[in-house]
Amino acid sequence: MPTLDWLDRQAAFQVAAHTTTHVLRPHAAGHVFGDAAAARDNLLIQGDNLQALKALLPFYRGRVKCIFIDPPYNTNSAFEHYADNLEHSQWLSMMLPRLQVLRELLREDGSIWVTIDDNEGHYLKVLMDEVFGRLNFVANVVWQKKSSPQSNSTWLSDSHDHVLCFARNKLQFAPSMLPRSEKQNAIYRHSDEHDGLDAHGQRYGRGPWFPGDFTLSLASGQRGKQFAKTGESNNLYPILTPSGREVWPAKGRAWAYTRDSFQRLLEDNRVTFGRTGDNKPCIKRFLSEIEGGGVVPMTTWHYSEVGENRIAMQENKQIFGDSPFATPKPEALLQRIIHIASNPGDLILDSFLGSGTTAAVAHKLGRNWIGVEMGDHAITHCVPRLKKVIDGEQGGISAAVNWQGGGGFQLLQLGAPLFDEQGDIHPDVRFTDLAAFVWMRETGTALSADAASGPMPLLGVHEGTAYYLLFNGILGDKRPASGNVLTSAVLDALNTLCGHAGPKVVYGEACRLGDARLKAECIVFKQLPHAVPR
Repeated sequence: MPTLDWLDRQAAFQVAAHTTTHVLRPHAAGHVFGDAAAARDNLLIQGDNLQALKALLPFYRGRVKCIFIDPPYNTNSAFEHYADNLEHSQWLSMMLPRLQVLRELLREDGSIWVTIDDNEGHYLKVLMDEVFGRLNFVANVVWQKKSSPQSNSTWLSDSHDHVLCFARNKLQFAPSMLPRSEKQNAIYRHSDEHDGLDAHGQRYGRGPWFPGDFTLSLASGQRGKQFAKTGESNNLYPILTPSGREVWPAKGRAWAYTRDSFQRLLEDNRVTFGRTGDNKPCIKRFLSEIEGGGVVPMTTWHYSEVGENRIAMQENKQIFGDSPFATPKPEALLQRIIHIASNPGDLILDSFLGSGTTAAVAHKLGRNWIGVEMGDHAITHCVPRLKKVIDGEQGGISAAVNWQGGGGFQLLQLGAPLFDEQGDIHPDVRFTDLAAFVWMRETGTALSADAASGPMPLLGVHEGTAYYLLFNGILGDKRPASGNVLTSAVLDALNTLCGHAGPKVVYGEACRLGDARLKAECIVFKQLPHAVPR
């Protein structure tokens, strides 16, 4: 597969792995906003987004259904709230490690959506091919971000952005249909609501329909192969209209159904010959029988459907007054992405949160969310906006989704690294922090919410092996060389509290059991901190 090459490419591929994992702590500016119980599911994090993503991995790896990011476009501009003037190779080196970690956070049936313009869009596509796999590319959506031309444009007036969509595993990604509009339903102008019985003794009652083409190209499918060999096809035969006229498909076409299938459709009242009964047959396409009841999303999104930059600025000014965010996205754009890519209760992530649009829309749509923003506007813009959402603000999509307010969120910041420069566990690290990290490194999965809430030395059982952590006095004994050390008494306590008959891995400060006892108990002991895979 073709790949991009740029200055420091090889180093960029190692950045994510070498980025220190930090802990997440309540923010000094406040912690819980709104309903405390609901706030557990929604996180606003201020801090470097790569470090924040690494901090999220132990708890959320493989759990995010939809990621949306609106990264700097690298357009040699200087926006008020962040620098957008990185050199091309620096921009690629900035994006690569973040995409790598974002991929790890996605569920197998999840997807990532990235807005970008032509300046870096095509390079980003190739970069994402490499990170997510070219076969997992879903679509390049063209979003009309401006509804009128710019008279001061030097060449052509730029009116669109790209929204690149990749799946974690395309075979498991199942996008939702969009709701049907009145205009789309208007073509179903005929109706079978009259009383009558079909061939199965059932009343018609299928409702509105429109007449679909009853033919297909003769060159397509099995009918084409048969015709090429013999000059005949099961889909070439005369049909007698109710008026008595014999009709054939047009030249180069064949009926879409065999003679037997046509007869069954006719008996089931699924064929029409027009009002006079003299037209060629058409198949009735019933509105009531559209799978999923919606419309398959297309890759061109008009501003009248999902908003444009001008509308986004109006929404932002309504919320922030004279201090709007420089480059917001309209709420309707995020509404469409989140609708297509997730269901209520799913987890949405935006690691370039900006003014908080993704979190606001996810909240209104009944999704859980995580937003990461490095700048001061995490406090000056995101917090006030999301507090207004909780209070029931009526901007953006609120009226369309009947938003009345409610819910809550936590405000967090990056705390200490898990390990200091000497490789020792940082004094600020708690049991849950280390437990989630150990579990992820051992199993490649996120620690369950129950295990993370503790306190219990058994982290869980993965593929038949139980994992235990003796740290920070989890057994209630915080004396040195006591509850954090695997002794006979501690082992007895483990077996009593949370025993496991199969293989066990136990992390602790030290082990006082001999090799024979460890073997008899099927225990592999790993000493903290240096045995923890980094």
